[in-house]
Amino acid sequence: MRNLMRPKSAASQSPLIEKSTSRKSKRSGVLRWLYRLIMLVCVISAAPMVYLRYVHPPTSSFIELNKRNNNPNIKHEWRDLEDISLYFPNAVIASEDQQFPHHFGFDIKQIKLVLNERGKGYSRGASTITQQTVKNLFLWPGRSFVRKGLEAWLVLWMELIVPKKRILEIYVNYAQFGKRVFGVGAASKHYFDVEASALTPKQAALIAAALPTPSRSNPANPSVYLLERAAYIQDQMPRVGGRRMVRELDD
Repeated sequence: MRNLMRPKSAASQSPLIEKSTSRKSKRSGVLRWLYRLIMLVCVISAAPMVYLRYVHPPTSSFIELNKRNNNPNIKHEWRDLEDISLYFPNAVIASEDQQFPHHFGFDIKQIKLVLNERGKGYSRGASTITQQTVKNLFLWPGRSFVRKGLEAWLVLWMELIVPKKRILEIYVNYAQFGKRVFGVGAASKHYFDVEASALTPKQAALIAAALPTPSRSNPANPSVYLLERAAYIQDQMPRVGGRRMVRELDD
C-alpha cells in the first residue's frame, strides 16, 4: 500500500516536463513570428506615407492604369499648393468632403447617412478626400472587400503620418478631372487655358464638379447638371471656411 502512495520519481516526471516545455517553446515561437510579421506589415505600410510626406509622388495607380488601357496622352502637371488658387482646394472640400479638416480619415456621420439611404433605394458616396487619395495613388477601381480593407488600413497610416494640408495637395494633383486629365495643373490649362493659380471661384467650382464622373464631364462646356452642381459647390465654399480654412490646415 505504501508503494502505491509513493510519489513518482523524477525520471517518470521528466517526459511530462519536457512536453510542457516544448509546448511553451512552440507557443513562444509562434508569438515571436506573429509579432515580427505585424511589425513588418506596419513598416511596409508606413514607409510610403513617410515618403509622401516629403516627396512628390512620381505617378499614381490610376494614371498607370489609363496608360495600360491604351490612353497614352495623359495630361498631368504637378502644382504646389502655394501655386494653386486657394479657391480650388476650397471647392474640392466643399464638393467632396466638408468634414475633411476635422475627421481622422473617415466621416462616420456620412457613412451612417449613406447606409440609411441605401436601405431606402438612394445612391450616395461617403469616401473622404484621404480615402480617395489612397485609392488614386495605390489601389484600383472597384468595391471589393479586399480593396476597401486595404484602403481603410492605408488611410489610417496616411492620416497618422501625412499632414492634412499635404494630403489635400496630393489629392488635387492626382484626382482625375477628365478622360485623360489628372490634377488641377493640367485641368486648369486644358479647360480654361489659365494657370492653376489664376482660377476664379466659378472655374474652381466647375472643375471640382467634374469629380464624380470625370470621364463624362466637360467643365469648359458644362451640362445643365454640371452647372447646377458647380453652383451648389460655389454656394458651399464660404460655408466650409473659404480660403482661410485652407491656409489654416495643420497650422
